[in-house]
Amino acid sequence: MKNKLVIGSRGSELALWQAKFIKKELERKNKNLSVEIKIINTKGDKILDVALSKIGDKGLFTKELENELLKGTIDIAVHSLKDLQTEIPKGLKLAAVTKRHPVEDILIARKKGIKINNLRENAIVATGSLRRRSQLLHLRPDLRIEELRGNVPTRIKKFLESNWDAIILARAGVERLKLNKYISSIINSDEILPAVGQGALGIEIKENNKLAETILKSIHDEKTFVAVLAERALLKTLEGGCQVPIGAFAQVKPNGLYLDAMVGAVDGSVTFRKEMRGAKANPEKLGQKLAKDLLKAGAAAILKDVYNNARSK
Repeated sequence: MKNKLVIGSRGSELALWQAKFIKKELERKNKNLSVEIKIINTKGDKILDVALSKIGDKGLFTKELENELLKGTIDIAVHSLKDLQTEIPKGLKLAAVTKRHPVEDILIARKKGIKINNLRENAIVATGSLRRRSQLLHLRPDLRIEELRGNVPTRIKKFLESNWDAIILARAGVERLKLNKYISSIINSDEILPAVGQGALGIEIKENNKLAETILKSIHDEKTFVAVLAERALLKTLEGGCQVPIGAFAQVKPNGLYLDAMVGAVDGSVTFRKEMRGAKANPEKLGQKLAKDLLKAGAAAILKDVYNNARSK
């Protein structure tokens, strides 16, 4: 008799790509398994006319999926790991993380080869991310930033129909949907650090679902898991979410785990960025230590301002 798992997924094109990818990998590595996909709409999918930073809900793209997990109507929920809040609800756990896609952001502009530094003066760049806004304005204070929401194809369509000079998206989403032809340039993480967990898929289950937990070991990537644990510990210590300009990227290297992170003012005027090496065996300790260093360096004042502004709106 075949084992069966039900995946819960958002209905966007990218979310469905992710769910189908996980289904295919699980069935390929577990011959006695059949996997179904159940589409679940989240709050983040329904509210498309408000900036993410103003909605202020940490479970924006995950809460409805998590409710279905707790009810037992689905066995696993597939998330872009950057959407999964650091505080996982009681009764649930992050059971597996897939091998990471390249983490960078990409620039979509009017011509191939255009980079941030050769956009025209006072160019209009659209993004829905405070992290990108902060780092963009730190690099190019002259840029004018427009708000951009929607799924990947929708954002590209909005750009093509607009008078904007460029938009910024995650490389992983664009490449997974085979929309590479629109990429003008890849933005090096030295210029713009990615979001915590960017490029990785996180798979959440009910804590007591031993069958799902065992099966998911077949697609789990430990190196990626160690890296994202450091990033998520940093974010949790900083108490960050969609409302805060925080970027982080951890890499496992032969001589240890390296974590590069930034906290910036929304207007790009001030940025605190540090890199630290720690033990691969204790990634969360590294994330917590670097977060505390950033807070001491001055990031605490930035975060206080951001949260005060969010509360006053």
